[in-house]
Amino acid sequence: MSFITELAKNAKAAAKILALLPTPEKNAVLQAMAQALRDNCDAILAANALDLAQASQNQLSAAMVDRLTLNKARIDAMAAGIETIISLPDPVGEIRQFGTRPNGIEIRKMRIPLGVVCMIYEARPNVTADAGALCFKSGNGVVLRGGKEALHSSLAIAEVLHTVLRAHQLPEALITVVPDPDRGLLMELMQQKDYIDLVIPRGGEGLIKFVTENSTIPVIQHFKGVCHLYVDKDADLAVALNLLLNGKTQRTGVCNALEGLLVHQAIAADFLPQVSAALKEKGVKINACEHAAPYFSNATVLGAEEFGEEYLSLEIAIRVVDDFTMALAHIDRFGSHHTEVICTQNQATAELFQRSIDASVVMVNASSRFSDGGELGLGAEIGIATTKLHAYGPMGLESLTAEKYLVNGSGQVRQ
Repeated sequence: MSFITELAKNAKAAAKILALLPTPEKNAVLQAMAQALRDNCDAILAANALDLAQASQNQLSAAMVDRLTLNKARIDAMAAGIETIISLPDPVGEIRQFGTRPNGIEIRKMRIPLGVVCMIYEARPNVTADAGALCFKSGNGVVLRGGKEALHSSLAIAEVLHTVLRAHQLPEALITVVPDPDRGLLMELMQQKDYIDLVIPRGGEGLIKFVTENSTIPVIQHFKGVCHLYVDKDADLAVALNLLLNGKTQRTGVCNALEGLLVHQAIAADFLPQVSAALKEKGVKINACEHAAPYFSNATVLGAEEFGEEYLSLEIAIRVVDDFTMALAHIDRFGSHHTEVICTQNQATAELFQRSIDASVVMVNASSRFSDGGELGLGAEIGIATTKLHAYGPMGLESLTAEKYLVNGSGQVRQ
């Protein structure tokens, strides 16, 4: 048996133990994990420093380095995310009444763990703690295959979590980090359909495509985040400017950052000069359609089919649209089903936008940066599903479970 097959098999066996663990015991383990992350902050940061030094040598992009970087605040946020997960209802074992048939058979549905989840990710060491905690609470084993960029950090976080599992007489295989980033092992991991139930890749478009094309296990896709803000003709322009600045400049290297701004032509002459001054102050590079470009100095003019880029930096695409319908068409053509925002004071327009837009999160007068499991009350997220399998949007506890039918009779036979 190969190393990867044994690893996956052990995770499957461990998950069967976890599936029967009562909620109070799971919460006690999670509380110990949160505290252990805080207590071992220095050791985690020391491991992260090794990854950052390697990132510098390899000249990784600023966006990648931002995702890779840990500090005390981010480790505290990981621990706080686990504590939020503790406070959430445990979906495992939840019963939903489905009714009684005319023949007296009673039908219910019970929420159950998926089994073993495989996370494949790049320079995101926080995924190790987030995914570990979410899978633990939802009764799933998890196999974590991080990129080489974050390997030291991921292994350090995993060791902290393993210390807690050992103290509670639980198998370490519940949270497994593949210690070797070799691409051949990744290929083998994606073939373990006898032991792994779901693969969730998080990272660049190339990684998502590679996993989707090569996995024999079902894949939840977390594609790129080409998120737009549409400023409607009935928008409060001060609110719109704040949404733009927060969405684009607060943190650029994340999938819920804004990459596109759409402005209704009726308010373009009033709004775009404000946008120009504000984004110039923040050092944002402007790519714009021919109607928006004159409001900016040194804007790169984009053709009609040149939108849809995920910049992950201080760069944005701006387009003036004729009307609401043109805004919808642009988002339909260039959006990535992640997060879309409208700024408007017209309630009917807001509701039509939310009904019409095909994205996993559709917002009215709120920053795209809230499209995040923690911000939406999930504690943390294991990914943002941009494909409609059983989940769409930030995936929390319930998204890591399925339902099975429970059928109770009193001797009925089918005629």
